[in-house]
Amino acid sequence: RKHGFAHPVSVLPQTGVDPAIYRPTGSPALRAELQLNHGTNIGFAGRIEPEKGVETLLEAFASLDLTSSLIFIGDGSHRAVLAQKAAALQVADRVRFLGVVSHTEMPDYINLLDVLVLPSTTTAYWKEQFGRVLIEAMACGVPVIGSSSGEIPNVIGDAGLIFAEGDALALRRHLVRLQADAALRRALATAGRARVLAHYTQAQIAHETAEFYRELCAQPAPPRRRG
Repeated sequence: RKHGFAHPVSVLPQTGVDPAIYRPTGSPALRAELQLNHGTNIGFAGRIEPEKGVETLLEAFASLDLTSSLIFIGDGSHRAVLAQKAAALQVADRVRFLGVVSHTEMPDYINLLDVLVLPSTTTAYWKEQFGRVLIEAMACGVPVIGSSSGEIPNVIGDAGLIFAEGDALALRRHLVRLQADAALRRALATAGRARVLAHYTQAQIAHETAEFYRELCAQPAPPRRRG
């Protein structure tokens, strides 16, 4: 726009989710297999790397009540560091590392969670570009909490909770609030799935992409530069 471009611009996710696959199930069999039947299961899914804010999440979790568990789905170079920090904070017995999960298994694993957190931290070279796991969790009816990094607030909208990136105390407040307020959890679960159905399904993104190209094709072509 600054340089005079006046033609249509649209920002669309590259891929959406299938709401028939990513849907609320509770995963009772897997929950029993992993012995996660009691307490609040707080989860992260993705690369276990410093820029994903995993240490912020661990710090926020460390002072929660003893009935809560922290579940990491995925792997990365920071896993050993995180395990050592969990031991130092004396919460290693309540922190689970489930490793890499296949794409087809992800709906079951996300459904293990009572809340999903994406605590990404912006660096000099990176910020969260979308956070696909957010829409996967929202489609499953799992309440989400995200940091203020990059596109996270725009993806979540009013269907989840946002905290300033790197602020473990603010994240802890959100976690405590969700633990104590069952009505809020239900409201966010409903709002999250509704937001996915409205904006982030594969069918909706395909429709919006097609509409953009139709609009683009209806516009007069810009003049060609010479030389």
